[in-house]
Amino acid sequence: MADKKSTRAGKPPSRSTVAGKTSGKDFRLTKYDQYLFNEGSHFRLYEKMGAHPARIDGADGACFNVWAPEAQKVSVIGDFNRWDAGSHPLEPVGQSGIWHGFVPGAAKGMIYKYHIVSRHDGYVVDKTDPFGFYSEVPPLTGSIIWDLEYVWQDGEWMAKRQRHNPVEMPVSIYEVHLGSWMRTPDNKPLNYRDYAARLADYVSDMGFTHVELMPVMEHPFYGSWGYQTVGFFSPTSRYGEPQDFMYLIDYLHRHNIGVILDWVPSHFPTDGHGLGFFDGTHLFEHADPRQGIHPDWDSAIFNYGRKEVQSFLISSAFYWLDKYHADGLRVDAVASMIYLDYSRKEGEWIPNKYGGRENLEAVSFLRRFNEEVYRAFPGIQTIAEESTAWPMVSKPTYIGGLGFGMKWDMGWMHDTLFYMSKNPIHRKFHHNQLTFRMLYAFQENFVLSLSHDEVVHGKGSLLRKMPGNDWEQFANLRLLFCYMFAQPGKKLLFMGGEFGQWNEWYHEVSLDWHLLEYPFHAGLKRLVGDLNHLYAREKALHEMDFDPGGFEWIDCSDSEESVLVFLRKGLSPEDVILVALNFTPVARFNYRVGVPRLGYWREVLNSDSGDYGGSNQGNLGGVAASGIPFHGRPCSLVLTLPPLAAVFFKGEGEAR
Repeated sequence: MADKKSTRAGKPPSRSTVAGKTSGKDFRLTKYDQYLFNEGSHFRLYEKMGAHPARIDGADGACFNVWAPEAQKVSVIGDFNRWDAGSHPLEPVGQSGIWHGFVPGAAKGMIYKYHIVSRHDGYVVDKTDPFGFYSEVPPLTGSIIWDLEYVWQDGEWMAKRQRHNPVEMPVSIYEVHLGSWMRTPDNKPLNYRDYAARLADYVSDMGFTHVELMPVMEHPFYGSWGYQTVGFFSPTSRYGEPQDFMYLIDYLHRHNIGVILDWVPSHFPTDGHGLGFFDGTHLFEHADPRQGIHPDWDSAIFNYGRKEVQSFLISSAFYWLDKYHADGLRVDAVASMIYLDYSRKEGEWIPNKYGGRENLEAVSFLRRFNEEVYRAFPGIQTIAEESTAWPMVSKPTYIGGLGFGMKWDMGWMHDTLFYMSKNPIHRKFHHNQLTFRMLYAFQENFVLSLSHDEVVHGKGSLLRKMPGNDWEQFANLRLLFCYMFAQPGKKLLFMGGEFGQWNEWYHEVSLDWHLLEYPFHAGLKRLVGDLNHLYAREKALHEMDFDPGGFEWIDCSDSEESVLVFLRKGLSPEDVILVALNFTPVARFNYRVGVPRLGYWREVLNSDSGDYGGSNQGNLGGVAASGIPFHGRPCSLVLTLPPLAAVFFKGEGEAR
């Protein structure tokens, strides 16, 4: 029996209709649809699959399509038939494995599931719609008949997006978990629409260019933060209806903020109502647990070699880019997809046909995914969370790459947080943790990420990772952010880090916004905003993020005093920024550094400014270069390097 009973009275409508005269769009799958689906090449399945309000033979109702090739019988059950499995059987569509039917009286807002009787072992189950557009609020698990009608007002943004190349543009991403970014006084999450103005105002003021939303796709366990996805076509109903989510993205676009969605094609939970063992067989996942079960998350792994699964997943990607106007997809856990032995011991995995550990089907899938989404949606970006040294993750497929636009730099994150956690007196012994990155910095199109993963599971907040007393902890965190913004690569910062949360992030409560009443926290937030605006304003800091010509060491060897000095350069010779970072609490006076040109070098940012909570030491607005050669350069500056601080200078003289 179904787990959901209708409270509606009255006689159930007549049995489902497979054929008939339609009014409006026809949601029956053509033979060509079936061919593309079974071939793995149907990337807009959401236009036909799932539940769609329709009018057939003069009757209002809904069309249903579900893939269950090993089912003996499939029926749709719901509010419209008192959850009676015998009322509305579906009919098979050719040899495609898809079942179809039209149910008169099934209307938008009604709850439904598929009742599946398998050919195998008497298996009977009620399943959520894999293509459902809207879901009941968990822990309820029904799908809801819904439409995707919405009047978008972001035409200017969408047109502009296609004309700009993000590789040469500033990209500074604010990573957000919607349900805990801000809550009501009684600790309830806001509606998508309530978040819109609050988030847009805050992100605009702070100067971030993009918001990255941790997975909003429906998930039964809130503590998974969305990474255990059940609804690959359904934004979570915890925060409102699909159109509410559309409004949030629309509003952000109208305020010139891009939206990146976390997308999880790497695995899915084994909850009984979900994709697992869907029709009495391992339809979406591998049958062998050595391939089909993820040992870390106890979740199911997609069978990327199955053509229909490829159609399903790429259609999901298309769906969020098409129907929700997302500007990019950050693909979670790519390493777990491309390595067969990921997190497995010897004997717990099956080698590929060549005896290797590479998941050839997953690699092929990722390449095709990237090719297809870039072809269909010019101007978007795909970003890989990939934690290994797999080559060319963010390079084109035609030269052997995986085809992603960008990749998170996990190595930079680990090395830098390790270094910054050290007492400054010991940092000189770990200087290479800072300089090593430049040996590989341009092998990929990197995003420097300080994400949610670094502030959970006992790791402590970013602020608590910093050594020293309160003043030194804030100074160190300001220095860390300056170092991130000065390095080549795009930027990502998880919410709360920008104003110095003391506590680890916890998904059940709001950020500690009250901390902004205190000067150190307010000063840190002001610095992050100024860094974002400087990064966007100065071409030298973003234009050549992925080009070795955009970076030049001045001095990377002063480990004794824990100082780094380097240049960032734009495409024009006029665009040059000098960055000097002092990783000790001792101010360095009369510190000479070589520069490529005479003229005045204006101090455009100093993280030790009193406005940020610093000690207010610096260079009185700038320094004139002398003709004294130093560091192999024809000219030099004599600087004051404040304690635990970074200073940025813009060259305003003539190159020599």
